[in-house]
Amino acid sequence: MQLRYSFRLYPDTGQQTALAKAFGCARVVFNDAVRAREDARTAGGMFPTVGELSTRLITQAKRTAGRFWLGEVSAVVLQQSLRDAESAYRNFFASLNGARKGPRIGPPRFKSRRDARQSIRFTANARWKITDGGRLHLPKIGVVKVKWSRTLPTTPTSVTVIKDAAGRYFASFVIDTDPAADTARMPDTDRTIGIDLGLTHFAVLSDGTKIDSPRFLRRAEKKLKKAQRELSRKQRGSKNREKARLKVARAHAGVTDARREFHHQLSTKLISENQGIAVEDLSVAGLARTRLAKSVYDAGWSSFIGMLEYKAERYGRTLVKIGRFEPTSQTCSACGVKDGPKPLNVREWTCTACGTVHDRDTNAAINVKTAAGLAVSACGAPVRPGAIPARREETGSHGFPTGPRAA
Repeated sequence: MQLRYSFRLYPDTGQQTALAKAFGCARVVFNDAVRAREDARTAGGMFPTVGELSTRLITQAKRTAGRFWLGEVSAVVLQQSLRDAESAYRNFFASLNGARKGPRIGPPRFKSRRDARQSIRFTANARWKITDGGRLHLPKIGVVKVKWSRTLPTTPTSVTVIKDAAGRYFASFVIDTDPAADTARMPDTDRTIGIDLGLTHFAVLSDGTKIDSPRFLRRAEKKLKKAQRELSRKQRGSKNREKARLKVARAHAGVTDARREFHHQLSTKLISENQGIAVEDLSVAGLARTRLAKSVYDAGWSSFIGMLEYKAERYGRTLVKIGRFEPTSQTCSACGVKDGPKPLNVREWTCTACGTVHDRDTNAAINVKTAAGLAVSACGAPVRPGAIPARREETGSHGFPTGPRAA
């Protein structure tokens, strides 16, 4: 499977200018492609193909007075921007005819230079490379300093340079994982676990383990409120407002990074220790319409379950998601009698049939494991991985050779 490994970049002033130019050129080509297709739709004609758009919007546009500056950046960056527009239209049409799962998505929109996130992509055709000194050489940008936090397991096939809302730069490498190395890293085990996600405790496991919720957003609310108040008092268009905006963005980025790190550490720990994992398919969108919306988003359940999904597929584990209407909090895990709904303030209850005293969350985690069919395998029978769809589909890596190549 394909994964992304991200590392922090530290471009100097000249390289930041070159990157800003590349971001702008890629954005212009994307907008020109959207405009060309919208004009064709309005006129009732056929949509131009990617080849026709490449000739008109890149090759011929470089020779005009209005677009001559497109030749100052790598041509691969412009070609990948056209591929992004093509992928956006393909996803939109697939959503219209029902071939794409999930909520409906709209047609591609024009990109703005004020977007919080800017990115460009270099494939192998761009001849980028990692130097012997550990720096990243990008065509028409230069040799950029990289902060290597870990080693790349295989040779990457492409790299995406990203600038986020906080003004930070990242290099995101697409790699193809080695199944043999992943199997050796995570040997099989006979343990299985059920997980009940919550707010007071982020996760309660069927073995009784309770993992407290870090509540990163709640802990940073005072700092965020102060930074947002300072931003609202600055005059629009001023340099002081831009400084205040960066301060707010960096505060939010700190919360996001801390939450993502917590999810990664916990999901890796659960995947490494258990062959089978059962979770409940929660309706996060529905819960976000209640008075607990901020706490629900602060927990980040969807992100955590997504990490469990792709890590289970990578390391040969089984991840089972049970239905959200399964009465896990109403059923006695000892005798199986359904005792009826209970308000949220009831954290312990006694089964009227067998008299067993239950911790609400632990009982729910055990029922999640039982409903997923993993409880039988806890006696020692091996749990084999089933068919799990890969959720982390890597944008921009399709259509290119996936074999190892020299960086």
